[in-house]
Amino acid sequence: MKLTVVGCSGSFPSADSACSSYLVEADGFRLLLDMGNGALGELQRHIGLYDLDAIFLSHLHADHCIDMCGYFVARYYRHEGGRCDAIPVYAPEGAEQRLTTAYADTPSDSSMSEVFDFHTLKSGSSFEVGPFSIRTEKVCHPVEAYGIRVEHGGRALTYSGDTGVCDALHDLADGADLFLCEASFTHGKEDVPDLHLNGREAGAHAARARVGRLVLTHIPPWTDAEQNLRDAREVYEGPSELARPGAVYEI
Repeated sequence: MKLTVVGCSGSFPSADSACSSYLVEADGFRLLLDMGNGALGELQRHIGLYDLDAIFLSHLHADHCIDMCGYFVARYYRHEGGRCDAIPVYAPEGAEQRLTTAYADTPSDSSMSEVFDFHTLKSGSSFEVGPFSIRTEKVCHPVEAYGIRVEHGGRALTYSGDTGVCDALHDLADGADLFLCEASFTHGKEDVPDLHLNGREAGAHAARARVGRLVLTHIPPWTDAEQNLRDAREVYEGPSELARPGAVYEI
């Protein structure tokens, strides 16, 4: 598998990065994990606008899904070549209504579903998407939110989405080759249960799950990313780094 970081800023775009969005590729199939603020523009640096094969939305906060409104425009109103076929979108319940409300002026209440084939995520679900074997688990966040494990060719990638400390995240990350884990908070500064992880908590999850590599992501512009990385390295001894826009990982 090939993982490309399209955007990795938490809560809102930074001067250097769009919000959460990660492209996973294998055997010519392209799966996008989240499409937050600014991600649609950055995605076009890596693939063509209509080259995606499926989309996963971890949850329906704007910094993970709002650019789906722009992508609706690109797919629904395309004149050259005609309207796009519906692309599979795996998302929490209510995604179609959420995006229709956010767009606010779709031609009809069902227009989103004309270009997005919505599939409702469930905790503990396992299914196939193209060449990928997928497992999703509900994680701890104020809204319905999911982490995802993507497997292909004997390799595994786990993406936390947004979450606080929870056993479900450990189960998804267990033995993963690469763990793409949020680290929004600073250890010793913010302590809000079931909302976000800090760097030390992300590192502890990585150590407990015995992952091959830890990549910290979803760090807001007001958070010291280097401090979060130092905190993670205090408890996780494996390779670890900060997500960077445009970074590519072969898994």
